[in-house]
Amino acid sequence: MDTHEQIKTYIDGLNEAKRSDMRQLHQFMLEIIPNGKLWFLDGKDEKGKVIANPSIGYGEFIINYKSGSSKAFYQIGISSNSTGISVYIMGLTDKKYLSQFFKETIGKATVTGYCIKFKTISDIHLNTLKEAVAYGLQQTTSHS
Repeated sequence: MDTHEQIKTYIDGLNEAKRSDMRQLHQFMLEIIPNGKLWFLDGKDEKGKVIANPSIGYGEFIINYKSGSSKAFYQIGISSNSTGISVYIMGLTDKKYLSQFFKETIGKATVTGYCIKFKTISDIHLNTLKEAVAYGLQQTTSHS
């Protein structure tokens, strides 16, 4: 199964409310990052044990670890979870930026160092989310 099929299967398997929101958010991300690499992580470790919620990723950058190793990973990720939806903005060096600049204008969401979590897509302002995603893309594109 290719990445597009994995993503479709994942979204189709969600309950109706989440399915609709995730489809809309997936389309939204494809419009922002039309030529970015698509990722699907099933949330399982190498032994097949579930360790995280499945996630869809967009774009690509290189994570450089202090140990000297590195790996490719997505720049932006989305995931459905038990309380709603999370948008992950990866590779930010300033872990306070998202909260400082988007928490008050994003709508009804929790904003942390690299995650914007909300119950439904109607709870947030998509223009503000687009600004946050654009900021994250700029940060990781210039550092990859």
